[in-house]
Amino acid sequence: MSKRLAISMRSGQPHSADTIVIYIGEGQQPAGAGATLFSATGADWAALVDATGFEGKAGQAIDYLIPAGLPSRRLLILGSGKPQDTAPAWTDRGGSLAAKLAALKVKDAAVLLDEPGATPARVSDVAAGLLLRAYRFDRYKAKKPDDAAATPTLQLYVADVAAAEVALVDRMSTVEGTLLARDLVNEPANVLGTLEFAAIAKDFAKLGVVVEELDEPQMRALGMNALLGVAQGSARPPRLVIMQWQGGRPEDAPLAFVGKGVVFDSGGISIKPAGNMEDMKGDMGGAAAVTGLMHALATRKAAVNVIGVIGLVENMPSGTAMRPGDILTAMNGTTIEVVNTDAEGRLVLADALWYTRQRFQPKLMINLATLTGAIIVALGHDHAGLFSNSEPLASQLLAAGLASGEKLWRLPMGPAYEKHIESRFADIKNSGGRPGGSITAAQFLAHFVGDTPWAHLDIAGVALGSPHTETNAAWSSGFGVAVLDAFVRASHEGK
Repeated sequence: MSKRLAISMRSGQPHSADTIVIYIGEGQQPAGAGATLFSATGADWAALVDATGFEGKAGQAIDYLIPAGLPSRRLLILGSGKPQDTAPAWTDRGGSLAAKLAALKVKDAAVLLDEPGATPARVSDVAAGLLLRAYRFDRYKAKKPDDAAATPTLQLYVADVAAAEVALVDRMSTVEGTLLARDLVNEPANVLGTLEFAAIAKDFAKLGVVVEELDEPQMRALGMNALLGVAQGSARPPRLVIMQWQGGRPEDAPLAFVGKGVVFDSGGISIKPAGNMEDMKGDMGGAAAVTGLMHALATRKAAVNVIGVIGLVENMPSGTAMRPGDILTAMNGTTIEVVNTDAEGRLVLADALWYTRQRFQPKLMINLATLTGAIIVALGHDHAGLFSNSEPLASQLLAAGLASGEKLWRLPMGPAYEKHIESRFADIKNSGGRPGGSITAAQFLAHFVGDTPWAHLDIAGVALGSPHTETNAAWSSGFGVAVLDAFVRASHEGK
């Protein structure tokens, strides 16, 4: 459950607050309204710098308690480092501030943002960072933290209040989508099953999203035997949920986003080791990202046509589960030898991708999945893996990753890797083994996209259990919403 802040925009300079925050750049001294506030304390800046070693570097701070001449108990002077004009840098600033205020147990703060680079967009990035870092998921804790009931109040003092408020409303759509994705991944599997996940998506109708839900008989009639093969070992019924946002011209082909939604992955008959298996409640991180993205686009009334498709299944061992050696026939007629039932996400995506391509004829398709542990071996927890059959699409996504702070790294594909998934008994097999495991998984998916421009994002290393950052101290990051929203904005919206 997200721990929220009350954020408002103000003009001028703070008149009363428990804590006043001002920023000083590297090698700089107080300027503008910050200089006025500091002068009121009667302190000598040069002496303070000499005593504290403060240089204005990012992360440095002076906690000035009971400052004379100010209507506050604390003047917090923070280093902003060298000037940076990127959304990730200013979002990180907001996240860092949220962490500092929480550590100091500050409940009422006035933050001065009047430096030259503090445009309305950058102010909204600071607010986004504050909210993202303040997130916490504690709904199942009987004993809440001492500060759980309080809602910290922050006033951001800016040059243009009206413009900053407009930018903030726009920016919050992406933040809300990211927080929704975090909540979905953090939910335990006994609470968030296939039907419960589908119900959350169906609630988007109130935002103007047209939502459909295919059940098992409908999918069987369509020949989705790859997806159904994964689901057959679980008592939970599979679902394919289709979300449509029509914000563009009726004649425009849509963008399509497809997410893997394995609400719990035991590995099936090829069962996983017991250690850390509890993390597999997050194996629906791709579906969570697509759902969060659709929420963000609909909330801000994005001027583009978008399809979001999520395949919802549970992968469990039972007397009805698929076995290693089984051969499945996917919706497009491709036969698949199952050599490892724990390589199940690609089976779900195979039918979801082909269905999306055939029904909607999209301009492009992007799928997201916590697909392979091999991507963590290759890239760690800092980048998601990017695979694509389209140079322009790959370039646009890489740029969106840098713009949003959700970074991507492109890996190769090609005939040499295709050999790894050749099957003795079927057209292809669902695992190529350990060498190049992330790449051979992408090669598998490429069989189900035809000539549609397509990209696959393997988010296993960044969607859950990733290291804490300035903007996320939770187990789930909500990765995927921000980068795809940035991609839509920059490359397709209104074009």
